[in-house]
Amino acid sequence: QVMFVESGGGSVQAGESLTLSCALPDRRLSSYPMGWFRQAPGKERDFVAAIHGNNGMTKYADSVKGRFTISRDYEKNTVYLQINSLKPEDTAIYYCNALTSYGLAKPLDSWGQGTQVTVSS
Repeated sequence: QVMFVESGGGSVQAGESLTLSCALPDRRLSSYPMGWFRQAPGKERDFVAAIHGNNGMTKYADSVKGRFTISRDYEKNTVYLQINSLKPEDTAIYYCNALTSYGLAKPLDSWGQGTQVTVSS
C-alpha cells in the first residue's frame, strides 16, 4: 500500500498563499503522473491539479486555474502545490496521489492523511 505524506497546510487569511508538499515514499513513483485532490467538509474529494510523470505537462480544475501551480522536484522526490490568492472556498483537506492515468487523472486507491487548509475571510 502506497502512503503519501502531505504537509504545508495551515490557517490563513483570504488572499494569502501556501505551498503544499507531498513526499513520495518510493523513488519508483518518480515517473508516475501525480495529482492533488481536495475534500471540503461534507463534500466528495475532487480533482485539483495533475502533473505528467515525464514531460512536465500540467492541468488544473477550472476553479483553481491561474491561482494554483503544481510542480515536482525529482531530486527530492517531492510534488508541490503552490496556492495563491486563497479564498474561503479553498478550505479543504488536500491530498496528493499517484495517477494511473494522467489523461483521466485517476488516482490510486490508497490515500494519505492529507493536509488541512483553512481560509478565513
